[in-house]
Amino acid sequence: MTEQVLFVDDEAHLRHAAEQSFDLADMTFASFECGSAMLKALDPAFDGVIVTDIRMPEMNGMEVLDRVLAIDAEIPVILLTGHGDVSLAVQAMQCGAHDFLEKPFDPARLVASARRAIESRRLVLENRSLRDRVARGEPTMSRLVGPSAAMEALRARLSSIATTDADVLIEGQTGTGKAIAARSIHDGSARRAGPYVEINCASLPEAMIESELFGHEAGAFPGALRARYGKLQHAQRGTLVLDEIDSLPVALQGKLLHVLQDRTVTPLGSNEAIPLDLRVVAVAKEGLAARAEGGSFRSDLYYRLAVAKVRMPPLSERPEDVPHLFVAMLAEAAARHGCDAPSVPPALLHALAGREWPGNVRQLGNVAERHLLGLETYTLTTGEGGTLAERMEGYERGILGAALAAHGGKLRDVYEALGLSRKTLYEKLRRHGLDREDYVDRD
Repeated sequence: MTEQVLFVDDEAHLRHAAEQSFDLADMTFASFECGSAMLKALDPAFDGVIVTDIRMPEMNGMEVLDRVLAIDAEIPVILLTGHGDVSLAVQAMQCGAHDFLEKPFDPARLVASARRAIESRRLVLENRSLRDRVARGEPTMSRLVGPSAAMEALRARLSSIATTDADVLIEGQTGTGKAIAARSIHDGSARRAGPYVEINCASLPEAMIESELFGHEAGAFPGALRARYGKLQHAQRGTLVLDEIDSLPVALQGKLLHVLQDRTVTPLGSNEAIPLDLRVVAVAKEGLAARAEGGSFRSDLYYRLAVAKVRMPPLSERPEDVPHLFVAMLAEAAARHGCDAPSVPPALLHALAGREWPGNVRQLGNVAERHLLGLETYTLTTGEGGTLAERMEGYERGILGAALAAHGGKLRDVYEALGLSRKTLYEKLRRHGLDREDYVDRD
């Protein structure tokens, strides 16, 4: 997106001075002697800022403001005022102007104000675009939001992997969007019309996992009254997602390895090997390679799964994506609740970007939904700046959030690790607006 400035002033020397300032700032500049000429160049998709003088003969700045806001109420307009026009400029701010500067203006201040206005406009347009994409139900790849280099690389890698038929290992911290990445691989593949089957290896009792994965014949074990397909067969011609693969019992890891190598499955109680046509996407927390080296996870299975490997970057590595994610998830929440997503002040978005998000995208999504519903209780204190008490509060909140993330939201593990009583932990979580559900790993 270019940084575009439309400058309106009836005085040629001021237009020339402004042009020099914006040229030095490497911003696209166009000047106009009157407002009517500028309005002919304007359309609702305009992605820049308008800077206009208030006192002009043909059409004054207030009229320009009214005409611009009639085209789009969220196009930013900066007013330039003489010393006696300050009260008029304040009135204009109340009517929707973005900012006002007194003449003679400081060029650096004008450029800085214009850049803030353009950033605000960019977020407005992205908000609208994301709402449209959510309303159209675009593929999951569009939900991997963010302009950061890390997300650009991730989207490119997922798109590339999706076109192959290789098995995939997706690793990442709690809440980084591993499930969305897995779905995007399926949706972008030649198997998109086939079934998408998920199984959480940590959510089933060990005695049931084998039957769930491989299926069984009638009478294979007590209680097996009829034959049942396993998840592997349900995923024929589609994609099988093994969530929390690191929780798979060691005894079953060898059997899964043979399935992946031979692409056949033998249900419990059967001697017949059934051919499989499917892709496997395994999902795990970070550190599976270290576990394979340490012997708690089969190294041969690890290397078989990691034909293509994807690492999901945490928000701590891409804070610039937080405003975009918040706007996107606000739009998704609004679509679910059947209401309009409110506009978000840029100051709030910048404050959110400056915070720590140990629960990553899931935590941010919960905050966006509570913001939509008017239930948001989080403060905007980041722990940087402010009084000593505010800094200590921010530091304590960060420790609590990190502990919740490290222990997957398990409160007993958290209060034991931090040396707190259960009651004290609950009180601190309530005071800091932390919710254990934000940290439970459901990817």
